[in-house]
Amino acid sequence: MTDRAAHQLSKWPFFLGDALLLGVAGLVLWQGARPLAMWEMVLLASCVAAGAGLCVIPFILEYRYLSKLAQVERLQRTLLQVHNIEGIARQIASATSCWQAIQDDARKAVDASREITDSMTSEARAFQQFLEKANDTERGHLRLEVEKLRRAEADWLQVLIRVLDHVFALFLAAVRSGQPGLIEQLTGFQRACREVALRVGLVPFEAQAGEPFDKQRHRTSGEGEVPEESRVGETLATGYRFQGQQVRKALVSLQGERLEPSPLSISQIRSRREHASSETGSAAARVSETDMLSAP
Repeated sequence: MTDRAAHQLSKWPFFLGDALLLGVAGLVLWQGARPLAMWEMVLLASCVAAGAGLCVIPFILEYRYLSKLAQVERLQRTLLQVHNIEGIARQIASATSCWQAIQDDARKAVDASREITDSMTSEARAFQQFLEKANDTERGHLRLEVEKLRRAEADWLQVLIRVLDHVFALFLAAVRSGQPGLIEQLTGFQRACREVALRVGLVPFEAQAGEPFDKQRHRTSGEGEVPEESRVGETLATGYRFQGQQVRKALVSLQGERLEPSPLSISQIRSRREHASSETGSAAARVSETDMLSAP
């Protein structure tokens, strides 16, 4: 900003001229005769007017100078602002170009990320299909292995039941023979065999003589209907449960039913036991199939 004090107009010459004119006017007033002549009055008025003008002129000149100086300063500030605006405009243009470059880079990054996403999606889909095929293949192998295990389980279960049937037939023969020593030995042997069967989940059960006939647990060798008031006379073939499911009903005779002689009864029991064993195999297969369906 311009220092206005350094450019102020010197007023002392004007004040000196004003003092001289006022002195002349006083001299005319003091030396003139009374009343004053016309020319003295004109000279006196002229001196006073000229002195007043000289007193006012420096202030008028200074005001005009300061006004022009203020205009110049405003013009300078305007030019400075214009220069600043031009600088801001250049900065805005630079920022706009940078922003455009950033937008282009961002667009390229978005396109690249979209391509990567599409590639990852296709790879994930292909990998999922591969896993599904692998899972299907593995599931098929596991199903085959489970089926083999279930078949093997049904086979050894049928073999175990046949062995227990033979042991029970020997026990019945010993009971019919009436020999205490033989009965005791075969009873212990049958108990040991059944304890082994219990360890694998096979539970043999017999019908007690005199208990009511239960269609859910008992069956007879005949094909006719059994009366509801019938009672069990003797167990001819043991029934079995495997892992909580009934595999075979107990083959029983009814009270009042006439039995054949002992040798014939043993052969009859053996034939009936063979028939029951064939039914046991199908029942064991059903139990194994049920377990396989309930398995995860």
